[in-house]
Amino acid sequence: MLDARILAERRDEIVESCRRRRVTADVDGAIAAREQVAALQTELQQLNRTRKEHQSAGKMKLADKEREAHVSEGRRIKDEVGAVEAQLDEAETTLQARLAEIPNFIHPDVPIGGEEDFREIRRVGSPRDFDFDPVDHLVICDRLDLVDFEGGARVTGQKFYFLKNEMVLLDLALQRFALNIAIEAGFVPHTTPDLARRTIVDAMAFSPRGEETQIYSVEGTDLDLVGTAEITLGGLYADALLQETDLPLKLVGISHCFRTEAGAHGRESKGLYRVHQFTKVEMFVLCRPEDSEAMHEQILKIEERILQALEIPYRVIDVASGDLGAPAYRKYDIEAWMPGRGEAGDFGEVTSASNCTDFQARRLKARFRRAVTKKNELVHTLNGTAVALSRTPVALLENHQQADGSVTIPKALQPNTGFDRIGPR
Repeated sequence: MLDARILAERRDEIVESCRRRRVTADVDGAIAAREQVAALQTELQQLNRTRKEHQSAGKMKLADKEREAHVSEGRRIKDEVGAVEAQLDEAETTLQARLAEIPNFIHPDVPIGGEEDFREIRRVGSPRDFDFDPVDHLVICDRLDLVDFEGGARVTGQKFYFLKNEMVLLDLALQRFALNIAIEAGFVPHTTPDLARRTIVDAMAFSPRGEETQIYSVEGTDLDLVGTAEITLGGLYADALLQETDLPLKLVGISHCFRTEAGAHGRESKGLYRVHQFTKVEMFVLCRPEDSEAMHEQILKIEERILQALEIPYRVIDVASGDLGAPAYRKYDIEAWMPGRGEAGDFGEVTSASNCTDFQARRLKARFRRAVTKKNELVHTLNGTAVALSRTPVALLENHQQADGSVTIPKALQPNTGFDRIGPR
């Protein structure tokens, strides 16, 4: 969330950021709530001073009537303090609710607009010129008996599935392959819980709740199923005070991811591209504010290295303002070429990399101490997909399909799979 102390000072900038994101937020309401909190804090401080002075006066010798009046006045002051404290709690709750509506600022270079208004930064690799009619991953998985969608639907529901045969090994191989590259780049590997406390989920700004939520909550608990290891890796440093020499902290986590995909429809909903559960290898970084933009570019380079090694053509896009999540100051997506999309193929998102500046850290209270000044400051947080084990296999299967119905495995991945081809059956 944003710093409540800057709301009035940067009011117009915040309103413009919300407008560019196409987000409705009561910025003036947040400013008013902040002013109300400040006023009540001042009133409470004055009352507490009065109460302290009154208690000191009570230590003097007083006549019976004076003592009775003194006690009565003490009760009145205590009740007044309690009333103001209750008002302050209510005002602070209102302020937090208003702040939760307001997204992060936007990088000056972010393109303005909606989902289709992204800026294409570059393309790497050329779509393959097939000498046969390529099919989509649904046909490939059916022919090679790799995924059981019907079984998943019977056991759990639509958009759940069973991986089978070589697909299980391919899934594990992609995890290890991406993990190896991240470790080589200095990331410390973690496996993370699939659940997180709601306070952590909210601190990481994975909202809203209600009909539009993407979060599964566990009834009768304060726990949510996570949609990404970003949540749990960030939560690991809640209330942390790091030393400047500790930074950057680079973590890579493997977790299952759960998403309701509320409102999802169309061709992107078919097969493995948009599902309720999948495994993901996620990079997460805590760093100094002055380092976050360079770190953002480093995360993107790692993502590109993985796609290049898998021999999958792709493009990098600078996501437009209206398509940014609330925490993201700037976000790059990598979209892989998927030959099975439509008659001529198309690009589909397989990774993202976001710089969230201090937006998540403020609510997490994740700080570091400057070596020279000894001043405590909020860290900046960043995240990036190393590999998502639903979408990356889609691109891999479709790009490496063969005329005989088999799928070849890229050379870089073969040491992890133990085979160079799936099929033909």
